[in-house]
Amino acid sequence: MPTILGQNQYGKAENRVVKITRDGDTHHIKDLNVSVALSGDMEEVHYSGSNANVLPTDTTKNTVYAFAKEYGIESAEQFGIHLARHFVTSQEPIHRARIRIEEYAWERIATSDGNSKFIGADEVKHSFVRQGQETRTTEITYDGTSWQVISGLKDLVVMNSTNSEFWGYVKDKYTTLKEAYDRILATQVAAQWRYNWTSDEERMPNWEKSYAQARKHMLQAFAETYSLSLQQTLYQMGSRIINSRSEIDEIRFSLPNKHHFLVDLEPFGLKNDNEVYFAADRPYGLIEATVLRDGVEPRIPVDMTNL
Repeated sequence: MPTILGQNQYGKAENRVVKITRDGDTHHIKDLNVSVALSGDMEEVHYSGSNANVLPTDTTKNTVYAFAKEYGIESAEQFGIHLARHFVTSQEPIHRARIRIEEYAWERIATSDGNSKFIGADEVKHSFVRQGQETRTTEITYDGTSWQVISGLKDLVVMNSTNSEFWGYVKDKYTTLKEAYDRILATQVAAQWRYNWTSDEERMPNWEKSYAQARKHMLQAFAETYSLSLQQTLYQMGSRIINSRSEIDEIRFSLPNKHHFLVDLEPFGLKNDNEVYFAADRPYGLIEATVLRDGVEPRIPVDMTNL
């Protein structure tokens, strides 16, 4: 049967680049995992094997490292914008570039007395520890005319040890779950938010501030919501970000419910007054939803969130 070529792209995935900025004795780290995907006039390489329009993936890798030196890494978003613009504007066959970036955060190692430096020494200025398992993410897409920037985070584990209930749900003959009026609520947040910036570079958001503020509002909403369901908490987290950050129009969450079940201590003659729990890693409830600014159409792909 005759066939035709459908959607396609190519590039170099997971280029690990670490940029050290030395400000005298004080160093700053940007640690990124950068994936490049390019598309355009690529029919012939698939049909006949002609590489006439193909920029080697090795070249895209080299570009990532060269740009880290040439432009520095002010933020994951800004770095991705530099790369996407370069590939689309420098290579005529390339019509669209997608740059996906994960950023791994580092923090300075504190001294035992809590000060910012050792006695008469400068080691702390270039000593760091990775911050937990949380990873910052961004995806930049450029088609030569407009931009789409979707940023977020994954593996952010949060917990409320009280102020959470779950009751009044549908019950049938297979329901065994007991209603809870004081429970642990914990989840591992994966979130992506879409910026409404598309072209005017003079109005480009401050990416570092925007990320920090979105994360702050997300955590504050989680902590401050008296939750009757994880869905309610999700909506409050998204609403807080949308209402607080005018540059963000849409946010998608994937929240696995990290269940904590009270352990039955009665066989041991002990009363468990909401003190001892069994943390179950699977199976888990998975709550997913998108929160949008009113009047905005959803554009974040459903399959972007990968736990």
